[in-house]
Amino acid sequence: MDSTLSIATIRSLVIDMINKANSGHPGMAIGSAPALYTLWTKELRVFADQPKWQNRDRFVLASGHACALLYSLLHLSGYDLSMEDLKQFRQWESKTPGHPEMRITEGVDASSGPLGQGLPTAVGMAIAEKFLAEKFNKDGFDVVDHYTYVLCGDGDMQEGVTYEGSSLAGHLALGKLIVIYDANNVTLDGPLSYSFSENVKKRYEAMNWQVIEVADGEDINAISKAIKKAKREKFKPSLIINHTVIGRGSAKEGTNAVHGAPLGAEDGKRAKQSYGFDYDEEFFVPEEVYDDFKKNVYTRSKRAFNKWFKMMSRYREEYPEDYKAYEAAISGRYYLDIKPLLDQFQPGMSEATRNTSLTCIQEVAKQLPTFISGTADLASSTKTTIKGEERFSPENYAGRNMYFGIREFAMVCIMNGITLHKGIKIAAGGFLVFSDYFKAGLRMACLQELPIILPLSHDSIAVGEDGPTHQPVEQLASLRSMLDLLVIRPADANEMACAWKIAVESQSTPTALILTRQNVENCTNAAYEDVIRGAYIVSPEQDELDGIIIATGSEVELALKTQKELFALGYKGVRVVSMPCTELFDAQNSEYKDYILPKSCRRRMSIEMASDFGWYKYIGLDGYAMCVNTFGSSAPASRVIPEYGFTVENAVQNYLKLCDE
Repeated sequence: MDSTLSIATIRSLVIDMINKANSGHPGMAIGSAPALYTLWTKELRVFADQPKWQNRDRFVLASGHACALLYSLLHLSGYDLSMEDLKQFRQWESKTPGHPEMRITEGVDASSGPLGQGLPTAVGMAIAEKFLAEKFNKDGFDVVDHYTYVLCGDGDMQEGVTYEGSSLAGHLALGKLIVIYDANNVTLDGPLSYSFSENVKKRYEAMNWQVIEVADGEDINAISKAIKKAKREKFKPSLIINHTVIGRGSAKEGTNAVHGAPLGAEDGKRAKQSYGFDYDEEFFVPEEVYDDFKKNVYTRSKRAFNKWFKMMSRYREEYPEDYKAYEAAISGRYYLDIKPLLDQFQPGMSEATRNTSLTCIQEVAKQLPTFISGTADLASSTKTTIKGEERFSPENYAGRNMYFGIREFAMVCIMNGITLHKGIKIAAGGFLVFSDYFKAGLRMACLQELPIILPLSHDSIAVGEDGPTHQPVEQLASLRSMLDLLVIRPADANEMACAWKIAVESQSTPTALILTRQNVENCTNAAYEDVIRGAYIVSPEQDELDGIIIATGSEVELALKTQKELFALGYKGVRVVSMPCTELFDAQNSEYKDYILPKSCRRRMSIEMASDFGWYKYIGLDGYAMCVNTFGSSAPASRVIPEYGFTVENAVQNYLKLCDE
């Protein structure tokens, strides 16, 4: 059939959804309808009956505000998204929220989040495709073989994280990444020229991308040729610059007035008539349009799925061990045996937890063949390299060491995409103070329940000589404030091993591992059952309980030495609690929490070389927080730590002040 009616129907649904909600963004959704219709009906392999089919093409709507367009396509393609769902656009508990949410709407491959994150998330999906294809594909068995598509807009092109991700994608020669750029030259505040004048084509060519231009975004033949040309390019990601008119058909087309406001009944009717859509009924889909999508999306993709499914049956017979490994990787259910680690971590050993973490990484890599480790250009400092493994690169897509470059924000977005793809457990990190660069991406990991692992080293003023700009003070509190994130600050090697087990086995929660630069003594004798509860008694009182010292990380050693000195002074009722993870402790039942921190014992002191924000929840308003509520100083750690009062003598005096009150 003529595509005109199908495109007009999609646009009409967009107008009706946004008008009914009296809220939404019609401009780009209308302008990009021909491009996505072409992609959906001619190239995209997605099968509504198997929405999680592992070898489907991935699609990321980077400009998530245009989601009415995506919802219309999903409905027409047979996904579990009814006409009634479209009518509930942007309403309470609907399947059609104001931006795409992958845990709410079937067929959504990624929650778009704020502008900019979509493209680097797609880069992660393309990386995952390359790695898994290299690992599992055999001659005649393309187990992993799909494309990753993105629709982005002018707003995405202004976000720095888009360029971080694009730069790495070009460097890694991710030829199966195809981005359609809706270039309508309008932003929310007005013409794009108010804030943007660079040549995107030249910039992407400089980043090793193939750039294809479509002069008329209404020309589906030109769009189709552009996508096919992009698919033929094996070694460069492709950017299709698709020149469109925002809000085409509206009386206000081409202006910012149609970016984020409903067209209204009168203008909506005018727009529909300009498309040749001669139906008065709202939310109307002609049968010919449903037939078009059934034939060119559903049936075409069903054939592709059945072909892949039959191939996988043969693959299982010919390569049973590889098939088993593939299924295990895709399941996302990982297990880490930490006995080999605990056996080698002897009492009294002294080592920075970043180094202990490196030992743990080697064991994780040994036990999990699809585990990848990386960093934002800090491998020698954060200790994240898998020994004996090569770098992920165009020369070796099976490499398990990922070099993200100095791109912290894009790194986490890419990790999100890798995890969304499924099949890979990814860990990557940097300095704790640099977490400020990637928190927006980490928030999206939490929201999407993506169990990425972030080893973050140089965790306190003990960074020393690098000075206050590199010494984290408020970052721990900031990370702990983030919903659905585990922040684990191990005290020593034993807690470190347990922390890695928690992180690896998490199926829905990201984990930040907070690591020291300076050596710490292996002093806790912690077991997994202790650490998984978030806090435990690391050293009990010798007499009736009358005081508690709570500490994390390297300060647990200081707390234990302080307790020993207090015992010598006759204060034998002091308990030391290690609290490596406040989130895990908060999740325990009241009985356990009262066992560790009895309500009857109000004499409490916390020790942590960071802001005291959040600590009064555990020590009470009459407790004492040994902390750092100022920015650090540049000097050797051996000078900085005592200058800020983190000594046994000072800790004892602070505790004794509580006894005098």
